[in-house]
Amino acid sequence: MTRDRCLRFPRRRRCSETVYPPARRLNQLPHGSGGRAYHDHVLDRRLFLHLATWLGQWPAGPGLHVVRSHRRARPAWDGRLRPAIAVASPECGILSVPPDRAGVVRDLVRERPGERLLPVLPAAVGAPEFTTHAGLFRWSTAPAPLPDAGEWVAPTTPGLPPWLRLFDREVLVVRDADGAYLAGAGIKRHDAHGHELAVGTVPAARGRGLARRLVAQAARRVLDEGAVPTYLHNHGNHASARVAEAAGFPDRGWTSYGVFPR
Repeated sequence: MTRDRCLRFPRRRRCSETVYPPARRLNQLPHGSGGRAYHDHVLDRRLFLHLATWLGQWPAGPGLHVVRSHRRARPAWDGRLRPAIAVASPECGILSVPPDRAGVVRDLVRERPGERLLPVLPAAVGAPEFTTHAGLFRWSTAPAPLPDAGEWVAPTTPGLPPWLRLFDREVLVVRDADGAYLAGAGIKRHDAHGHELAVGTVPAARGRGLARRLVAQAARRVLDEGAVPTYLHNHGNHASARVAEAAGFPDRGWTSYGVFPR
């Protein structure tokens, strides 16, 4: 099985959708470090199930497919809405939106393809006060064998930064000898099949390799729980890209974008 066929699993019945030619930056990023083959069919199937569940459909034919999903109108992992989420492989893309917004978004995709879509997407999905992000979508079935760096603690533990308090389960934390927080990672459990990793390091502790070790450690936990770990970062975030590569999350030429709370 190769990476460029949208993980060839049996197609689900399509939601109401419209297909558009792919726009290069948002829907078909260059192939990056492509050419890899995947042999672990069980874990690749987990990614397929994650995308089909999270977005409302996967895979799809060439181009961008706008699909309806009730998940876009429900609170996400942190209790806040994500009214538009898109994932694109080098050959196909799914843009998932609330059912009552699909028609408006289809018209906009036709009128403003590619990067021109992002500025108007929040209003189109009924959340003009939200913002947009676009970047790489990575996953791993074989995290780098880096040594563990952190310990799992409750997100309510004193001394943690506000972003780690958004999680409702244990977070992974590194402290110094005096107990001061240095770095942390959390797991966004989007569904039973795919969990997204988030990581952060205080400026004074950067350059020590803590982030990559935390990501690899958290990824191993996700795999142990029966899901596939994913890692998303903005196009220009080269530090996150280096962390991802070092932790075993290669650039396969997949992208993601969406509408998020500020």
